[in-house]
Amino acid sequence: MTDRINELLYRNLQEVFGEGDVTRRREAIEELYAEDCEIYTPHGVIVGRDALDAFAGELRATHPHFAYTPHGAAQALHNAGRLAWGSGLRGEAPDYTGVDVIIVRDEKIAALYVFLDSMPS
Repeated sequence: MTDRINELLYRNLQEVFGEGDVTRRREAIEELYAEDCEIYTPHGVIVGRDALDAFAGELRATHPHFAYTPHGAAQALHNAGRLAWGSGLRGEAPDYTGVDVIIVRDEKIAALYVFLDSMPS
């Protein structure tokens, strides 16, 4: 289970929130997330794959050239995991940072909690 949790964390960062191509992002959401997933962000709660897809697309559109970079290694514990990350222009200091915490059910992300260390301006 540890390997799957780590895979989910890294792939979510790159293939969902870091992906600009709508088709590839949707394919990743289908593969990585439970149908009834819940995403908790400072801006509110998102429920379901369709709502996640819309949210990730809107977020990506606000900074299409930003890259998400893991900060340190992912950690897994039972059915949960966490990964610290930064987002900004590739090769530069991140504009904002955060930590993703996931809860896994049936090898898919059932819940994602997004903690932001610093908010984008």
